[in-house]
Amino acid sequence: MLFNSFQFLVFLTAVFFVYFAIPQRWRWAMLLAASYYFYMCWRVEYIFLIIASTLVDYFSAIGIERSVSTRKRRLFLSFSLITNLGLLFLFKYYNFFSGSLQHVFQRANILIDMPIFDVLLPVGISFYTFQTLSYTFDVYLNKRGAEKHLGIFALYVAFFPQLVAGPIERSTHLMPQFRNPVKFDYSRVVSGMRLMLWGFVKKIVIADRLAWGVENAYLRPQYASGLELVISTTFFAFQIYCDFSAYSDIAIGVARIFGYDLMQNFRQPYLAGSVTEFWQRWHISLSTWFKDYVYIPLGGSRRDRLRNGFNLATVFVLSGLWHGANWTFLVWGALHAVYMLAERALQSACRGINIFSHNSVFERVFRFIRIVITFIMVWYAWIYFRASSLHDAWVISGKLVRGILPGKEFLFRGIQGMPVGTCSGFLLIAFILCADFLQSRIHVENALERCPVYVRWGIYYSGVFSILLFGVLENDQFIYFQF
Repeated sequence: MLFNSFQFLVFLTAVFFVYFAIPQRWRWAMLLAASYYFYMCWRVEYIFLIIASTLVDYFSAIGIERSVSTRKRRLFLSFSLITNLGLLFLFKYYNFFSGSLQHVFQRANILIDMPIFDVLLPVGISFYTFQTLSYTFDVYLNKRGAEKHLGIFALYVAFFPQLVAGPIERSTHLMPQFRNPVKFDYSRVVSGMRLMLWGFVKKIVIADRLAWGVENAYLRPQYASGLELVISTTFFAFQIYCDFSAYSDIAIGVARIFGYDLMQNFRQPYLAGSVTEFWQRWHISLSTWFKDYVYIPLGGSRRDRLRNGFNLATVFVLSGLWHGANWTFLVWGALHAVYMLAERALQSACRGINIFSHNSVFERVFRFIRIVITFIMVWYAWIYFRASSLHDAWVISGKLVRGILPGKEFLFRGIQGMPVGTCSGFLLIAFILCADFLQSRIHVENALERCPVYVRWGIYYSGVFSILLFGVLENDQFIYFQF
C-alpha cells in the first residue's frame, strides 16, 4: 500500500476515525493491528519477520536488563545482533556475496556452484532492523530500561507511518509517546495534513516527473551523450531528494495527525556548504544512527588521525552497503568517505585562517562557492548510486571526463509528454531550491498561519490542483522502498 495511492487515503481515513473514537487504553492495540495490516498489504508472509524481530529484541532487552554479569549481557546482545543481522544478510546480502565469491573462484579457475536464495526482498527490512537494534543497544548501554509492555514495543517496531522507509526512530524518543494520552487537536491535524500535502507535491509532481528524464539515459548510458548524462544526473539528484524527503514528510505528517512526533529526516541538504554538513542534513536518522552505534563505539574522532580515518571510512562503506547489495553502493559510500577525509585534511591545514571573518559580502560569496562545490561532489557520487552496474557508472564517468559533447539533438523520449520538456525539469528544480531556501530562512508553517485565510486556502488548492494537473498519477513506488 503506497502512500501515493487512493487505497492509502481510504485506509488512513478509517484508522483516523476509529483511533479517536475508541478509549485511550486501546489505541495502541488498534494502531498495532493497523500497522500489521498495512505491512501485510505488501506480502502477507513477511509479517512473521517483523514479529520474529520484535520478539527477539523484546526478550533480549529484558535479559540484558536482568543480567548482572557482563558476560550474560553480551550474550543477549549477541543473540539480538546475530538474529537481526542474520535475517538482513539472508534476505538482502546473501546472493550478492555468494555471487561475488563465485566470480572470484571462477577467475581462479575453480568451478563452484553457489546456491541462490531466490526470494523477494522484504519491504523496509533495513529500516525496522536498525530501529529494533538501536533499542537493544540503548538498553545495553543503560540509556533506557527494557520495555515490559510487549504491545507498546511491537508498535514501536511496526508503527505504520515510518515502518517502510523511516525515519529510523529511537526508542527513547518514540516509545514514551505511545503511553501519553492524546486528545483530538484540530491545529495539529491541520499541520499534519499540510505537511502531507507538501510531501505529495514533492513526490507526485516533482520527483516522478524528473524520473522520466532520468530513466532513458541511465537505462542505456552507452547511447547517451555527455550533455544528456549531465542533465539526467542533475534530475536524479533532485528526484531522489524529493522522493525520499516526500516520504519522510508524509510519514511525519501522518504521525502528527495521530498525536506523535517523528524526528526530522531532511534539512535542505543541497544548501550545505560541505560534505560534512550535507550528512548533517541528509537522511539524518540514518547518519546519526551510524554515528551513535558504529562511529563512536569504534573510537570516533578520539583516536589518532589514521584510526579516525579508518572509523570514518568504515561508517561510509557500511552506509553504502546498507543502501543496497551492489558494488555501486559500496563505491558511492567510499566516495563520500574520501570526500570527508579530504575535507578534514583541508580544514586541518587551514585551521586558524579565516580571511572573510570581517567582510560579510565575501563571506556570503565564499559560502555560495562552497555550496556549489559540495553539490558537484555529491552530484558526481549520485552516478554510482543510480547506475545499474559499475560498468555503466564507468561509462558515464568516462563520457563526463571526455567532455560534454552531444552527438545528436538533445531529446528525452521519456519526457516528451511534459509541457516544455527538459525546461520543465529545471523549473521544478528551481522551485524546490527556492522552497528549501525559504524554509532555511523562515518557519514556513508559522508564516502560513499568519497569512489571511484566503491565502492559505489558495496555497492548499494550488497544491491539490498541481497534483491533479501535473502529477504522475501512476502510483510510482518510492525509491527507498528497495532498501
